[in-house]
Amino acid sequence: MLRKIRIVLACLFFAAITLMFLDFTGTLHTYLGWMAKVQFLPAVLALNVGVVVVLVLLTLLVGRVYCSVICPMGVMQDCFGWLGGKVKKNRFHYAKNHWILRVVVLVVFVLLMVFGLGGIAILIAPYSAYGRIATNLFQPVYMWLNNLCAFFAERAGSYAFYSVDVWVKSGLLLLIAVVTFVVIGFLSFRWGRLWCNTICPVGTVLGFLSKFSLLKPRIDQSKCIGCKKCEKNCKSMCIDIDTHKVDYSRCVACMDCIDNCPVKAIRLTTGKAQPAPAPADQKVDSSRRKFVVTTAAVGGAMLLQAQETKVDGGLAVLEDKQLPERQIPLKPFGAVSLKHFANHCTACQLCVSACPQQVLRPSKSLTTLMQPEMQFDRGFCSPDCTRCSEVCPAGAIKKIDTAQKSAISIGHAVTVPQNCLLAQGETCNACSRHCPAAAISIVSDPSTGHSRVAVNESLCIGCGACEHYCPVRPFSAIYVEGREVHTAV
Repeated sequence: MLRKIRIVLACLFFAAITLMFLDFTGTLHTYLGWMAKVQFLPAVLALNVGVVVVLVLLTLLVGRVYCSVICPMGVMQDCFGWLGGKVKKNRFHYAKNHWILRVVVLVVFVLLMVFGLGGIAILIAPYSAYGRIATNLFQPVYMWLNNLCAFFAERAGSYAFYSVDVWVKSGLLLLIAVVTFVVIGFLSFRWGRLWCNTICPVGTVLGFLSKFSLLKPRIDQSKCIGCKKCEKNCKSMCIDIDTHKVDYSRCVACMDCIDNCPVKAIRLTTGKAQPAPAPADQKVDSSRRKFVVTTAAVGGAMLLQAQETKVDGGLAVLEDKQLPERQIPLKPFGAVSLKHFANHCTACQLCVSACPQQVLRPSKSLTTLMQPEMQFDRGFCSPDCTRCSEVCPAGAIKKIDTAQKSAISIGHAVTVPQNCLLAQGETCNACSRHCPAAAISIVSDPSTGHSRVAVNESLCIGCGACEHYCPVRPFSAIYVEGREVHTAV
């Protein structure tokens, strides 16, 4: 019964968190956003003391149940492990605890975070890694299915669905997501919780705490018949039936050992079981192990829709805009500063998947690898949208309302006169017309005899509307430069 309850709760958490990453409407974040906030690393970076204390107490009570129920990466490993069990049953055995390796990985992870190299450290952060997989691999499939429903609904006269653009936000991020998915999937398929109990920094921290947990699966030697079914079905490979010991630093409280024991010699108890000599006529299951006869290879081919944007009448193809080289990257409203954002962001891509304007993109910089930054080739940051600040679980983007957003400047517009149509004697006021802060105006320039664009930096909030709507291709005549520390307007 304990195992069944654990599986039901794990499925509910996994499905809800996955849907939260897949949803592009922003509806589910209102109801499921708390599930991102109860993840261990985001809670630590957000200094959410309440959540951290609850997770620590939960671990001290029943062990690493967080890893087997709440963590989406842990549940995904169990899914691959379940598939591996269909190929070969009773395939596990007790393995030595690589405690030194686990500590070294944890220390390196902490040092990278402390010295501003979080972009590298979060490659092995469990919640962030799963977020990248869900956003880059699962969400496109979900959106394609939505577009298929929209196609048939439209022909049936219904508008219950609407089509959305499916595009690759970053080739590097897609590659990282694919490699992470394949590597962790293979390790889990073959060796169960090997990654969780060797590399994962959260697993190492909670593993240290779980050694002192109150409720633990303990082996009653007076009942044990030495069949090793518990050991052969332990995906953490932490049960040594020869010595009747369990390595609680690796045990994830999955209850599989309790469910597989034929004589109920393992129970979740608070006290030590009374040791007794094992019967002399033990019946040991000596059946020969089957060899793996099939190997599963998970592969996906991402089909990209190349849609041409045409002018009215379809007479010409518009050239795509090239992104400007910003000296200072643009971070979302509520990020406070580059330093604050880099120190708190887990690069889980939740804000990227939730951005309705498709403004947020993963960074390619080594120090802020995969952490979101803003680009305006597909849209601009609307002053009445605060969705990224609502979904961020780590406190990298502080929650703000629309009034606060309008009073924050994350950057300022910079003109490139030689690219401007006005310098060529043409008529254009796209940037001034679309600026929501009235920070841009068209003035006459007596030295050239033409008009020019003037920017009032004290009013500019850095939303990118001017850059997005500038008709000049491939490089805009105006772009937004970021601020290291966001200022008040």
